[in-house]
Amino acid sequence: MVELTQPMAAVLRTRTLSEPRGFMKMLIAEGNDEILGFTVFGAEASEPLAAVQTSMIARMPYTAPRRAICAHPTTTEGLTFLLRNTPASLAR
Repeated sequence: MVELTQPMAAVLRTRTLSEPRGFMKMLIAEGNDEILGFTVFGAEASEPLAAVQTSMIARMPYTAPRRAICAHPTTTEGLTFLLRNTPASLAR
């Protein structure tokens, strides 16, 4: 299992709202790249939560939301920053 974490201050939308408190955390299975869990605490947290929930229901790999082009500035855009330094696949 791989754990990715980032502060909400890294999400551009939180700067426009002056609400940088919080964090995002995602758990990814190394064997099949499936998103196992996602937690987000911060301003407009429901935005990225809905996007990740949809990915989880569809059993998409984490690379699917990583490739997504999100509107700017939205909190969902923060997924781009959370996932940007991950490899193309963690599957072994």
